[in-house]
Order: sequence, then structure tokens, then C-alpha cells
Amino acid sequence: MEQKRKKKLPVLEVLGILLALVWLSPFYLMIVNAFKTNREMFENVLGFPGEATFENFVQAYIDLNFLNALFNSTMITTVSILIIVIFSSMAGYALARNKSKTSNAILLAFVAAMLIPFQAVMITLTSFFGSMNMLNSSGLIFMYLGFGSSLAIFLYHGAMKSIPLTLDEAAKIDGANKFQTFWYVIFPLLKPISVTVAILNVIWIWNDFLLPSLVLSSSEATIPLRMFSFFGEYTRQWHLALAGLTIAIIPVIIFYFFAQKQIVKGVSEGAVK
Repeated sequence: MEQKRKKKLPVLEVLGILLALVWLSPFYLMIVNAFKTNREMFENVLGFPGEATFENFVQAYIDLNFLNALFNSTMITTVSILIIVIFSSMAGYALARNKSKTSNAILLAFVAAMLIPFQAVMITLTSFFGSMNMLNSSGLIFMYLGFGSSLAIFLYHGAMKSIPLTLDEAAKIDGANKFQTFWYVIFPLLKPISVTVAILNVIWIWNDFLLPSLVLSSSEATIPLRMFSFFGEYTRQWHLALAGLTIAIIPVIIFYFFAQKQIVKGVSEGAVK
């Protein structure tokens, strides 16, 4: 058995390296072509630049109005994640602890809502929010709560099954009310699943283009919306777009560098539960 395992290890290592190269190839193309002129990029897409130029990054930074777009993306993503985590965890706790036909029906409705694509309701949704003068970042955050809460509530409801009811009873004996029991006793135990919910929604909200394009004005535009300015009706400035993408992923890399321990821990513990 050990000999068979030793023989399989080199094969698995080679496959791992090949898969890594496949996954890294888009980053290679993005970074290498970000240093080329538009003409040089089309002449040789895969090769290294003849003369590396930083003019693309400077021009992309200016065209993107990068600091404003970064602030908008960070603010919308952060507030949306906080609201989704807090309200979804409360809903998951309430549905898990109050077992009845009504709570089961509500949970089933949330699960069914995950099957409804945004495109099916976007015209009605934007018209409704437009009549309430909420086609702005506040309205967008509210929409993200609606679209992101279904999966989050489902995950929190499942995680609640591993938390014994005796904790609630002990907190009640100590004089805690429902909110205090949830906030000080239950919610800290939901940290692994909260990290998982946050990761899933950060990836979606940070990269979302369609919904912000229907809701936000130019002054509130996020990074994906600003990136669209490089693609006109008659011209496509790929060299600037790739430079802009390279700049745009730097904040995400910095965030992951500082939060990687929490992310890995949260995902692994959430998977075990």
C-alpha cells in the first residue's frame, strides 16, 4: 500500500503543478500585457513587453478616478456584508429555535428564493426603488440584503443545529432576554459560518456589475463600473483595462494577506460543522 502511495505522489504533484499553471495563466496575461502598448499587445499577447511602460497604470489610475471608485466599492461591500451577516444570523436563529409549520414554510420560501435569477425581477425592482427615490448606494445595499440573505439564512439555520438549546436555557436563567442570548451567547459561536458567509458575499458584491449599473450614478460608481469606461462603442483600450485590473486587485490581495488566517480557519471550521 505504501509503495502504491509513493508512486501516486509524483503523478499528483505533476497534476497539481499543471492545474496551478492553468489557474495562474489569466494573471500572467493580465500583468504582462498591462506593461505593453495597445499595438504591442496585439502583436504578441503571450510574450514579455519589449519596453515595460508604467504610463498605462498612470492613465488607468486617472481614468478610473481610482480613489473614489475604491471608496465606493469598499463602503458598499463592507456595509452590505455587515447587514447580511447580522440580519441573516438573527433570522436563522429565530427560525431554528422556533420550530413550527410557519417557520418551516418561511425557511422553504427563503430557499426557494435562491432559484429566482436577478434578471427576472430587475425591471420591476428598479422601477419600485426609483419611485421611492432609492436608486443610490443605500438602495443598492438594501437590494444586496434581499438577494444575499436567502443563502446566508440557510447556512445559519444549518449551523444552529450544532448549538445545543441548553445554552439558551442557561442564559434565560441568568436573566438574559432573547436579544442578549443571541448576541452574547449564540452569535460568537457562529463565527466560522459568519466568515464563510462574508467570503461568499464579498466575492459577489465586489465584482458585481449589472446591479450597480442599473442603480448607481456616475459619482457613486464602483470599480467594475469604472472599468467599463475603457470599452467604447468603436474602441477597446485593452492595455488600459488590464492596467486598471492590476491596480484593482491590489486591495483584495492586501485584504487577503492580513485576513488569510481568519479566512482559512473560518472555511475549515464551517466545513466541519
